[in-house]
Amino acid sequence: MTALADHDSIRAVQWRGDVLRLLDQRRLPAEESWLECRTAAHVRDAIADLVVRGAPAIGIAAAWGVVLAAQTGEALTPVLEHLRAARPTAVNLMWALDRMRARIEAGADAEALQREAQVIQDEDLAANHRMGALGAALIDAGSGVLTHCNTGSLATAGYGTALGVIRAGVAEGRIERVFAGETRPWLQGARLTMWELVHDGIPAKLIADSAAAHLMRSGQVQWVVIGADRIAANGDVANKIGSYQLAIAARHHGVKFMVVAPSTTVDMATPSGEAIEIEMRDPNELLSIAGVRTVIDGASAWNPVFDVTPASLIDAIVTERGVIERPDAERMRAMFDPS
Repeated sequence: MTALADHDSIRAVQWRGDVLRLLDQRRLPAEESWLECRTAAHVRDAIADLVVRGAPAIGIAAAWGVVLAAQTGEALTPVLEHLRAARPTAVNLMWALDRMRARIEAGADAEALQREAQVIQDEDLAANHRMGALGAALIDAGSGVLTHCNTGSLATAGYGTALGVIRAGVAEGRIERVFAGETRPWLQGARLTMWELVHDGIPAKLIADSAAAHLMRSGQVQWVVIGADRIAANGDVANKIGSYQLAIAARHHGVKFMVVAPSTTVDMATPSGEAIEIEMRDPNELLSIAGVRTVIDGASAWNPVFDVTPASLIDAIVTERGVIERPDAERMRAMFDPS
């Protein structure tokens, strides 16, 4: 069995006392470049510009942004609101900033805020290892899996959510075949997930997004394993655009569908997916690749970044608190709002 540590070597968010170092995910895989953020405004821009991405990593980076603001004596209330507006869909961002706000209101100084941000980051890493074990246990030996977007160390404190399940499943000998969708338009699957898998020695194959249903029909995959940016109270899941169509295809072909995310991604105040704000980004992201326009001048595009997968299409939601099979409002309430 491959040692678990062999598949856990990447840390993309690094605190250095008075500077936050972020592995610039816009430049991968061609260049491993680090961006140094010395102010909360730098962190906010890094989040908005996708230097750092993935719901847990966004929240962690924002917490460190608050620390930077406290160290330089900035007024923290406007800093919190500025960071909050960087990305609207990922609930981890709001959760981390609310946690930092609570510490500020309790009188925390810069040193105490630094301790809190470190706890947030450490808790995420521990949660990822727990979710990896829980999710892998659902997968039969010899299985193939398909994942979408990037849900690994680059998107978290380390190890990953859905990719953490894959790491654990490979280490335990449960997963024999790994496929990653390219994930247009930013190609997070092609640029980032494949980079992580190759970096950690996990054999995998990249597929075009449009090849997913054909792959499922071939019988080579038994699970689709994805992350989440927000999970509503009824079990609906907002994730990278393309997740919904994967769930539909998986149900048609008898392939199981797993969502892996920390409990901080669960938003019991959002009743269903209909209430989740879907971020829209610049249409030029679809009209160009790496800054080179690929579509005729005058053409327009529609560019939602996320979609919502209904709970009825999900076989299991895995969090560090446990597994919810066939999620619905009652099962979600039992785990996340037992009162």
